[in-house]
Amino acid sequence: MSNARLLVVEDDIDIANMLKIYFTGMQYDVDIAHRGLDALEKTKQVLPHLIVLDIMLPDIDGYEVCRKLRTNIRTGHIPVIFLTQKDERSDKLQGLELGADDYITKPFDIEELKLRVQGAIRRSERESLTDPRSGLPAGRLIEEQLRRIIRVKDWALLDVRLNNFEPFKDVYGFVAGDDVLRFAAMLIGEVVDELGTAKDFIGHAGGDNFIIITNDEAAPKIRQRLKERLAKEILSHYNFIDRQQGFILAPKTDGGSEKVSFMTFSAGLVSPSLHPFADIREITELAAEARRQDAAGAPASEG
Repeated sequence: MSNARLLVVEDDIDIANMLKIYFTGMQYDVDIAHRGLDALEKTKQVLPHLIVLDIMLPDIDGYEVCRKLRTNIRTGHIPVIFLTQKDERSDKLQGLELGADDYITKPFDIEELKLRVQGAIRRSERESLTDPRSGLPAGRLIEEQLRRIIRVKDWALLDVRLNNFEPFKDVYGFVAGDDVLRFAAMLIGEVVDELGTAKDFIGHAGGDNFIIITNDEAAPKIRQRLKERLAKEILSHYNFIDRQQGFILAPKTDGGSEKVSFMTFSAGLVSPSLHPFADIREITELAAEARRQDAAGAPASEG
């Protein structure tokens, strides 16, 4: 799979570099961590589509890294392949019990590892566990979180949309569009890390739509910070001419063109403290309506 993001956690520099060179040549984006704690920190910055994880690490071992990944709501969905010199059945069982998706021992066949990586990512996407562009939980995982919160009271949900994304993609192309989605996912993650809690959930509901589940206190602050940061940082995705004129000229369906403002975030906030909910469908409907109301004041297009 091209453009998937791999995180290789390996303290042997030669092996780590070899894997980076090989998978980069296969059109993967590869990041390296030589310590377990560094790996956990990197997953806070950018979510990988898969982690190749050595068990024997200099600080905390791979088992502990996997346990922390699986118990964190933001990283629990990421496929993990253990890479180790251990070949004992008990070691393999321990890794699989912790939630590892696969296990391969050193010395390993690089072609076999490639096939295992490809298979794990395909399974994840086929099961609608992650969005292939942002790496965020999608589909079934979002629905599971909605079913979880409907049974409790202390939560708030933000339905976030990237306004004017489609006209941007029409002008700049789908590659630039995918870059913006990855940027938006990273930005949301940074803001939630700053203002939310470790238990907060971020999902990619599809296209330009994201979901954040947090608490009543953090939700308004997260919404405001997202809008402020996007207004400043989104400009780097536009070319110099468009930045100077303050808009883009996007094609219209009738053959003409229209002025379209730069991308902004709109976000609808719902919470059981504001409105009781009977089912998850009602949550998503009211959140979408709140988001549309929030977007009503955002700049749109000019004929």
